[in-house]
Amino acid sequence: MKIKVSLAQRIFDILNVIFMLFMIVIMIYPVWHVACASFSDSNILLGHQGLLLVPKGFNTNAYSAVFTNKMIGVGYKNTMIILVCGVAINMIMTTLAAYCLSRKNLYLGKLVMKMITITMFISGGLIPSYLLITRTLNMNNSLLALILPTAINTYNFIIMRTSFMQIPEALIESARLDGATHLQVLTRIVVPTSTSILAVMVLYYAVGHWNAWFNASIYLKDRTLFPLQLVLREILIQNDTSAMTDAMAADQHAIGESIKYAIIMVATVPILCVYPYLQKYFTKGVMIGAVKG
Repeated sequence: MKIKVSLAQRIFDILNVIFMLFMIVIMIYPVWHVACASFSDSNILLGHQGLLLVPKGFNTNAYSAVFTNKMIGVGYKNTMIILVCGVAINMIMTTLAAYCLSRKNLYLGKLVMKMITITMFISGGLIPSYLLITRTLNMNNSLLALILPTAINTYNFIIMRTSFMQIPEALIESARLDGATHLQVLTRIVVPTSTSILAVMVLYYAVGHWNAWFNASIYLKDRTLFPLQLVLREILIQNDTSAMTDAMAADQHAIGESIKYAIIMVATVPILCVYPYLQKYFTKGVMIGAVKG
């Protein structure tokens, strides 16, 4: 049976489509502008006004200059180490903490709560974190200083705990009656039934590690340990083009403006490529974790 659509509904649908297309353009154009600018001739780009829809004087000199900078490769390597190790620690700690506090009458719950409180105190305050890392743990100028203090994000922990609480208690109890330990319940029941929320947490933590630069600027003095974002900040804000190779020195002034856009693309595109693989879990995972159990 064909459903008759009223005139008001049709007008609403048309306006809704127009509004969504407008929002898409607003969100996509800044990325497109940066991409076009990165492939443009800097001299022409500086004199351009208005919208930038195509590259002006197409060339790849800016990318050549960026990728001949040795610090870019060093930054990528350090960021990948922080990303892989950091996300692994984040997921293990957050999952264990969320499970302990999502189950009733679990002895470890109180202990985990104390650990989380300490973690919140450390990660929430710059001075306590700095003193602990530099004085007590002596992790200054180490990649561990960028990973361990942020082992558990409070917001992510609350979302995951709420999601775990929605797993039927009867399912957990039946497994316990069959002799399953809490670790077996977690790995064989809770984790397999919570793939959506786990994927969302991976995305949250990965984006956080990829974009982080402030802690690195405080704790790291050795340039060989700089993550990508700190290297890019050094080039963008401080305009440190002296790190480029001598072969590109003559062209540095000419392509300086395009370099800024090129390094933005270099820093942004890799993390954007991760999102499509996790998109199908994103909405479902956030909604599951946002509903109170």
